[in-house]
Amino acid sequence: MPRPRTETVAGLTVRITGGVDGVGSGDGPLVCLLHGFGAPGEDLIPLADELRLSPATRFAFPAAPLALAGGGWDARAWWPIDTAALERAVAEGTFRDLTHTDPPALAPLRAQLLELLDGVERLLGVAPERVVVGGFSQGAMVATDTFLSAHRPFAGLVVLSGTLLAAARWRPAMAARANTAAFLSHGRGDPLLPFALAYTLRDELRAAGVLVSWIDFPGGHQIPPSVTDGLAAFLRGLGG
Repeated sequence: MPRPRTETVAGLTVRITGGVDGVGSGDGPLVCLLHGFGAPGEDLIPLADELRLSPATRFAFPAAPLALAGGGWDARAWWPIDTAALERAVAEGTFRDLTHTDPPALAPLRAQLLELLDGVERLLGVAPERVVVGGFSQGAMVATDTFLSAHRPFAGLVVLSGTLLAAARWRPAMAARANTAAFLSHGRGDPLLPFALAYTLRDELRAAGVLVSWIDFPGGHQIPPSVTDGLAAFLRGLGG
């Protein structure tokens, strides 16, 4: 497999892989996945091979715009969080409810991601209705916000260990995505983003008519093989 192709689109570094030449050529669908808080921009690239989809499927992996200090690697974030408060919550087992949190960064991030998607679609020659957007953890939140807020088609949504965020905006927007496919997964022992709220997000999307596929697993904040297998089946069902 060739090394991913690296482009700068909408001010973000994006790695492109898959397709007939391994770097995005062809006429297959596009899966755009956003990494989580503190991960490097290339964190989710191995999924492109692990999913074992049709060779025609293209992937885009954008790197978040914020570089985090320390750690010894290219740790990045979509927006800053209070890591000390997060560490205390994990240590104390406190329920971390972000339902009514609407980070100010979400609106500009959404605009930037939409600009990136437009650019990658033009670059690869893929129609918007053949694009699946998603991500892991914080990246899943950005993807969900874009999926619910943007006035453009998507083939589907992927939420890996995400949560219900910005509920005052998200809930009224869900019905507009009725009959669109979504894949959600979450660990029942997730110490960072509570399982109960992922379950609530699943139920509210379903109630609004979104066609939700769901996998839970006896683990934490991760992407285990059962999720990879379920996600692969979901994407194949969308033509991947």
